[in-house]
Amino acid sequence: MVDLEAVAETVENCTDKISAAFEDSSIGEPNVGMEFDSEKAAKNFYDEYARQEGFVVRLDRCHRSEVDNRIISRRFSCNKQGFHVRVRNKTKPVHKPRTSIREGCEAMMLVKVNKCGKWVVTKFVKEHSHLLNASGSPSYSKMIESKDRIIQQLTKELEYRDRLCQQYRRQLFSLLETVEEQTESLSKNVELVVNNIKNL
Repeated sequence: MVDLEAVAETVENCTDKISAAFEDSSIGEPNVGMEFDSEKAAKNFYDEYARQEGFVVRLDRCHRSEVDNRIISRRFSCNKQGFHVRVRNKTKPVHKPRTSIREGCEAMMLVKVNKCGKWVVTKFVKEHSHLLNASGSPSYSKMIESKDRIIQQLTKELEYRDRLCQQYRRQLFSLLETVEEQTESLSKNVELVVNNIKNL
C-alpha cells in the first residue's frame, strides 16, 4: 500500500524548496530613493524587473545638462506607453498601417543624477493599463520547470511504491497458498492418525 503521508510530506518539502528558490531569484520592486551607480545599471535593473513581471521596457525621454549636454535624467517606460500617432505623407503611396502595440500605459521608472553622481529613482509608477505576460518571464518559467521536475519525481516514486505493493501482494498470495497446502497436508495426517487409533 502506498504511504500517502510520506508522499504528502515529499510534496510539501518540494513546494517549500520551489518557493524559496523563486523568492531568492526574484528582483525587488523599484522604490523612490533607490540608487544606482550609472544609467546603465538603472536600466539593467528595470529590464530585469520587467522580465520578471512580464512586460518590455522602452527607453523613453531624457533630460540633458545645459552646461555639458550630458544626460542627467532618464525615463524608462513600458513599451505600451503612449499612443501611436499616424503622420500622413501625401507624396508617398498609402500602405496598410501596422498594428500599434501602444495603448497609453503609464508604468515607468524615472531616475535622476544627484550631487554625488548617483542615479536615484525619483518616480515609479507600478500599475499597467494592460495584462502582463508573466508566463514569459524567466522566473515563472523556472518555477514551472521545477514543478514539472517534481511531478516527474513524484510519479517515479509512486510507480516504485506501486511495484513494491505488487511484489508484496505476490509474496502474500504465495504464503497463503503455502499455508493452505500445509494445512491440507496436516489435516490428512491428523485424519490418518485418528483412523489408526480407531483400528487399534
